[in-house]
Amino acid sequence: MQEEQNNKHFNDEIDLRDLFHVLSKGKRTIIYVTALISTLAIILSLLTPNIYESRTLLAPVKPANSISGALKSYSGLAGIAGISLPTDDEENNSAKALEKLKSLSFFENNILNNIFLPDLMAVKSWDYETNTLNYDSSIYEAKSKTWVRDYSYPQKLIPSAQESFEVFIENHLTLTEDIETGFISLSIKHQSPFIAKQWAELAVNQVDNFYRQKDKLESEKAVEYLSEQILMTSLSEIKQVIAELLQEETQKLSLVEANEYYVFEYIDPPAVMEEKYGPNRVLYFIVSLLLGALLGIFLVIIKHYFFKK
Repeated sequence: MQEEQNNKHFNDEIDLRDLFHVLSKGKRTIIYVTALISTLAIILSLLTPNIYESRTLLAPVKPANSISGALKSYSGLAGIAGISLPTDDEENNSAKALEKLKSLSFFENNILNNIFLPDLMAVKSWDYETNTLNYDSSIYEAKSKTWVRDYSYPQKLIPSAQESFEVFIENHLTLTEDIETGFISLSIKHQSPFIAKQWAELAVNQVDNFYRQKDKLESEKAVEYLSEQILMTSLSEIKQVIAELLQEETQKLSLVEANEYYVFEYIDPPAVMEEKYGPNRVLYFIVSLLLGALLGIFLVIIKHYFFKK
């Protein structure tokens, strides 16, 4: 057994020496392949436009600071009158707003109408000296302001809301929530740092305005309903309850209009960033060196052990 182990160890040494000899003999192939892969990676990284990220940190606006605290004391009176008031969970729109920001309906109705579509679907690069965007001429002709791209069903000549939404979600918008603190990080990536900042502000302002208008409309309907009910009842006790509710709904309306921040407030507002987010060209080069060397070694081994005569 000892002799067999010694022979196995000896054979392993022979195999390792043979492998080292094969790699040494094929070092030119390894160098050429590594150089080729690295050169292609460098060219690709240079052709890839810089991407800038505008990030904002948000904090949910607590309902207790605005509306629900004022209505809480009247929940019992509302029950007597057969009217239900919103709870804290219902009033807090921040959780719903996070999902709304990632929805197709919100993008189509609140984002798409407020941006220049070629900035989303046809940008090629950004010129920092003139602060202008260059568009891919095979997709959009900037001079004639016409779409010229090739497309096939279900696509259309002018990108649809659904196609644009997928590009916006996958390539531009990033939303993260810190479970411990409740803070929300929203970031927009774009070739232009100015567009990135503009879209980040647009997303926050539009979702804030959406829920502001929604709650305002609901309160206006409640005021109208209560005003009708107070005229229809003859019981003084019910009239008193409805009058109190009407007063609080009116106060709620004023708070909806008065609050500067309704769903989210800025902890750190978006900014025009000077440093690019990507691509990391140094990392591209290092990874290409490793991949090129591994590919070269693999080709040398394949050539020697599998194709030698």
